[in-house]
Amino acid sequence: MAEGAPMLPNGRDSDYWHQLAQRHWLKSSSKAKKVKTEVVKREIWDVLEEENFFHTSLLALEGLQLLESYLWPGFEDGSTNYHVLLIAILITTKARENLPTWDVLVNDPARFSSLFRRVLAMSLDKSLSGNVRTHLLCFLISAFRSLDNGFLRKECAPLVSISIWHNLASELTRERRLEENGHLRRAWRASSKRYEAADDAGKARLRFERSWLYTLIIDFVDRLYGLQKDDVVYCEYFLEFLTDLESQLPTRRYLNTLLDDINILPLIRLSPTFNASDNGLLRDLYILFRHFLSFPVNDHTGEQYTQDESYDMHCKHLAQLQRVALKYFKDKLTILALSNYGTIDQRDELEGHLKQLTDEELQELCTILHFRTTYPPESGILVTRELLTETMLAAYERRKTFQEALSHMSVLPTESSLYEESLLRNETYDGSRPLAIPKINLQYLTTGDFLWRSFILHRCEQFFEIRRYLEDIIKRLQPTEDRSSSNVCFDGFSRMALPITKPAILEAAPPRVGHDQPAYVRAEITLNVSRLADSVRRDWDSMRPEDTIFLIAVHAPNDSRMLMNGHNSHSSMQQSGMSILRVAEVVQLLDENGRPVRQPAHDQVNGYEPRPRIRRLIVNLDGATFQADTQRKEKGMPDVYESVNLAVRRNKRENNFKKVLETIRNLAVSEVPIPLWLREVFLGFGDPTAATHTNLPNRLNLIDLQDTFTDWQHVVDSFPEKIIEPSTGQEAGFGPPYVLENEAKQSLAVSRSSKKRRREESEPEPKPTPNTESIKVSTYQTPSCGPYSGDTPKRNQIHFTPVQVEAITSGTQPGLTVIVGPPGTGKTDVVTQIISNIYHDFPSQRSLLVAHSNQALNQLFQKITHLNIDGRHLLRLGQGEAELETDESYSTSGRVESFLQNRAYYLAEVDRLAANLNAPGAHGSSCETAGYFNSVYVEPKWQRFWYEAELASSSTADILSLFPFHHYFQTAPQPLFPLDASKDTTLDIARGCQRHIQKLFTELEDIRPFEILRNNRDKTNFLMIKEARIIAMTSTHAAMRRQEIADLGFHYDNVVMEEAAQITEVENFIPFALQNPQNGERSLQRIVLCGDHLQNSPIISNMAFRQFANLEQSLFLRLVRLGVPTINLDAQGRARPSIADLYKWRYQSLDNLPSVLAESEYLHANAGFRYEYQFIDVPDYKGKGETQPSPHFIQNLGEAEYAVAIYQYMRLLGYPASKTSILTTYSGQRALIRDVLTHRCSGNRLFGMPRIVTTVDKYQGEQNDYIILSLVRTTRPGYLRDLRRLTVALSRARLGLYILGRRSVFETATEFAQAFKLPLQRPANLMLTTGEMHPTERLLNDDPGSTEMVGVEHLGQYVYEMTQAKVKMLKEGTGMLPPQESELVLDIDGGDDLGERVEDEEGTENGLDGVKEEELDDIT
Repeated sequence: MAEGAPMLPNGRDSDYWHQLAQRHWLKSSSKAKKVKTEVVKREIWDVLEEENFFHTSLLALEGLQLLESYLWPGFEDGSTNYHVLLIAILITTKARENLPTWDVLVNDPARFSSLFRRVLAMSLDKSLSGNVRTHLLCFLISAFRSLDNGFLRKECAPLVSISIWHNLASELTRERRLEENGHLRRAWRASSKRYEAADDAGKARLRFERSWLYTLIIDFVDRLYGLQKDDVVYCEYFLEFLTDLESQLPTRRYLNTLLDDINILPLIRLSPTFNASDNGLLRDLYILFRHFLSFPVNDHTGEQYTQDESYDMHCKHLAQLQRVALKYFKDKLTILALSNYGTIDQRDELEGHLKQLTDEELQELCTILHFRTTYPPESGILVTRELLTETMLAAYERRKTFQEALSHMSVLPTESSLYEESLLRNETYDGSRPLAIPKINLQYLTTGDFLWRSFILHRCEQFFEIRRYLEDIIKRLQPTEDRSSSNVCFDGFSRMALPITKPAILEAAPPRVGHDQPAYVRAEITLNVSRLADSVRRDWDSMRPEDTIFLIAVHAPNDSRMLMNGHNSHSSMQQSGMSILRVAEVVQLLDENGRPVRQPAHDQVNGYEPRPRIRRLIVNLDGATFQADTQRKEKGMPDVYESVNLAVRRNKRENNFKKVLETIRNLAVSEVPIPLWLREVFLGFGDPTAATHTNLPNRLNLIDLQDTFTDWQHVVDSFPEKIIEPSTGQEAGFGPPYVLENEAKQSLAVSRSSKKRRREESEPEPKPTPNTESIKVSTYQTPSCGPYSGDTPKRNQIHFTPVQVEAITSGTQPGLTVIVGPPGTGKTDVVTQIISNIYHDFPSQRSLLVAHSNQALNQLFQKITHLNIDGRHLLRLGQGEAELETDESYSTSGRVESFLQNRAYYLAEVDRLAANLNAPGAHGSSCETAGYFNSVYVEPKWQRFWYEAELASSSTADILSLFPFHHYFQTAPQPLFPLDASKDTTLDIARGCQRHIQKLFTELEDIRPFEILRNNRDKTNFLMIKEARIIAMTSTHAAMRRQEIADLGFHYDNVVMEEAAQITEVENFIPFALQNPQNGERSLQRIVLCGDHLQNSPIISNMAFRQFANLEQSLFLRLVRLGVPTINLDAQGRARPSIADLYKWRYQSLDNLPSVLAESEYLHANAGFRYEYQFIDVPDYKGKGETQPSPHFIQNLGEAEYAVAIYQYMRLLGYPASKTSILTTYSGQRALIRDVLTHRCSGNRLFGMPRIVTTVDKYQGEQNDYIILSLVRTTRPGYLRDLRRLTVALSRARLGLYILGRRSVFETATEFAQAFKLPLQRPANLMLTTGEMHPTERLLNDDPGSTEMVGVEHLGQYVYEMTQAKVKMLKEGTGMLPPQESELVLDIDGGDDLGERVEDEEGTENGLDGVKEEELDDIT
């Protein structure tokens, strides 16, 4: 052992594995490493087995590339079992860490198949230890979760095919199943023919495949009854395995019948292992397994049974039981046969009836009812009366449907639900045991199944977040016991919490019809705000109706008076200090005089504002919880509200959990239909291309792309593989707009036999001859809209690439469009053009625009406002509208106000028209009178004009004399009619004038409802459901307001979703369901999803939900995994080509736009730096590398000092602070960098503060010219092993990227080989070019020589000397200070602001004006 080497807990020192790797597989050699059996057995396997496969050792071996560099390259058919087991164990280690699992294995299908067969065989080997078999089972679990991989699907599919029905109890049972569906009989015959046609080896393989799963299940049952402690973990994983198989339609289709035949649920429930008191996890896993086993879905068609259909089937089974009882056991079961269904489907009642039968009679009854009553002798399963009884009870008792269960699940936490054992188990998840929570995977059984899983997981995640938040608040408050009064006092402080006295219950309203709980429970809480700072009090005063507040009973440490509610004294709840939790919803906030508190309140007298003392908070308590509390109180238990002593609020952005969970639950319990064209693709089975426009019957053959193309050559360039032809009667070269018509000239595609299933993607297929298509292009004359400049439509000026045009065309067509947009490829411009095309091509359709963040949504919405789209048809919902950088307000109130403002302008125009026509009367007094004026005066004038103007005999002069609105159009650019205009031109101008006037009256007609409606709410509702055609909202707003929006009758036809890869699946789904079905269907015409699954996924903080449940998977990523066709944008215009090379390996065919190859800023070097990007090796600083002051709060002082020194250096050279961002991978490092910046730069005119200091995760979607990136870790890569996060980190910079990290950590890991290949070729120390100021004239490829900075101390000293020189120049009057910039450091999507905004009140920009001599001394 190397001296001083760190010891892994309970395992070998870290140097042991590193030295072993260096000796055998990491040593540099061009020859393939030959696997040595003794190394595998003695130096690896025996060591791991001795330490019981300690996870840290497995992580070390995985990081040292044991699998990629040694085991897999050396695997062959003759490899030892230890070799195979090590491969399987390392695969499970990768899966546990959520790393790419199968990429390294599937490059050789033949060897992978051999390995997989070896694993299957060894999984049945009873001589292996329980720990080893558990690892093999985890390997199989991971395999069946990755069926999107063709190689795995090929190996796994036969194991769950119809051939496993050979293991059913009898042929009669099998025949009954085959008769249920005609295709089952065909599948069975095909399976039999395949077996008969195979040779001896093939038959042996098929026999193994059909018996493998059955043998594994029987072995599992045997272990349940074996009472071996080591088998408990294996049994837990096996239940997870069965649950995974049951939760996907392709794997459950035939397995469900086998499990039902084996009587798996009764066997598990009666086992000693299940009933052991300390096996709570096994029981929770059983409940989850039972849910999926009995899920109401047709296993063969995928149709979900309604609640009525499920109950009818249940009654049918009970009727069969009664008929059998009356026919064969009339003497003993007559009462059962004559009882109503509601009686005999109760477990206790049915068990009482069955007690009348003898053991032999009970077995006979089960046989008649087709239940299995015998098992193979080798299975060791004994058929007892208890088992037969449990089989009958499990089959005929009525269980709640998942909809009924969800309806009774509260979305509001209490102390009991927050501290449930299952929830606490999720928090301590480390991958060593499974969890009893559903998973988000490739497929769902039904839409209801998807929503059920989503509700359970999001509820658990929200409760976890709430508990962690409340515990932190209580910890900050430092509760202690006042010995004199025995009350709880709070020695600490939190701005989010206030001590209170017990709430006063004002009213408990009678229950609504059909309910047994109070309709609402009104309570009053008194808040003492007299001692709060003004900013904190204003936060409390900002509470609004429907906000959620937490009422808590807090006890002091070691307080034995707390209400235990069944928890023992050592529970986590007692340790947290929380004994009672109730959630209330704000109704109204009143001052001490009972008046509503309105923000802001200015009751100043002589400049003095009296300090408020009391706030009265009126709230609604949860009716069901209050009823349960009242019932407990009636039984003599303490009143929980007497002990409540704390009110806690949350940030509004985080406190929307109640409405979001209610939305998911309401959708889950209702039978939500999704469009038929999308259903199978969404659920994950069927043809993944079925929802694209090319396969839909309503595909548009003729499509008007409006101003997508700038000219004819742009059209030709956009379709390089197609023939572009002008339409009949036109010559090539005409200008926009362009209408495209696809015509297939030749079809030579290879047809496939209908008798064969589609071959797996792992098998080569004949390449079809591509269709030769021509596109006919036509145009039309854009009608003149009027003589004013505002009447001229806005035109697109972007020269879209061919792939962007493909995306725009697909998005304009009906169906599903999935657009993958790598960094800087213009996906926002593509989405904007799609929306514009839909708006103009389909005037009667309405579009819903959704994004994850307000920032992304506002960026997209602002671009839309610059298009040729009428502002009255745009609407932005949600609070983020206030951040829009537009001249007009697009909120509901802003739009209503805009309509009313336009009304005044348009009515004045009507008065001008009346004066033009000498029409007496107050025609401009209202929209109604204006409409009357139009029909009586204006329209007849136009009719008379056109009748005479269109006569063949009419000349231009005649037309001018006939034109009735010369006076009205005097305000237009003159002359209105050019003197040399032809007759056609003159008529065209007249038509434009008519359209201008028609638009005036059309808009007044649209404004008229706002004139009639008096209630502001009615006006905003009318605006949303009738007037707006493009409605934008965040996914969170859609989830919160779904029911309210749907109840208004809101209707839309299209959904366009930006940042789709950053949104959880249920947040992706809710925007599809914001409208109530019409005729049982939703009328969605098209769905456009735009995102990048190779960048960050949705942020899930809890590892159990993120890794085990896969809650971070978005719908976008799942569709990509399923093989849904995607359009991959392939040209970036953000970064220098050399910087784009750092991440382009993640994207196929990513190229550069001409702008980044030709524009000056991309061609010139970064002043003062030798390279535009560099990976700078940062050694230990003051003897330390990474540190961890608290769990997951990781810091690195050396990198923080280095990052700030680089920033100071850039500022001294003249780089703008706003063009520089400092990013890091950990929030702890972000806090440390801010501290260093505050110490060295805040308030310093020479430096100032950078615009943004934040984490990589929060910076996705943003960019800046120069990025300083701190990787933090010095022992292992950490979070960056997720390549999506690394992709985000490397793609934020436009012109300069400077990476700070420990090279030795990142240069050996295979995941980073491509990403850091180029940076690692450059020097490890920062290379500077002296004598330059920003901007420089030096070209990027020039070599001016450089100065090496050896360590952070060297750079710090250099920056110090530069600063002194700069200050000296300023004192001598020969230098200039940089321009004054804001010192507000932004943290994207929240966080605390650092520093204060510094404004230059005297307006000075440079020089020493206003800067004192002592301030210059302070700078140094």
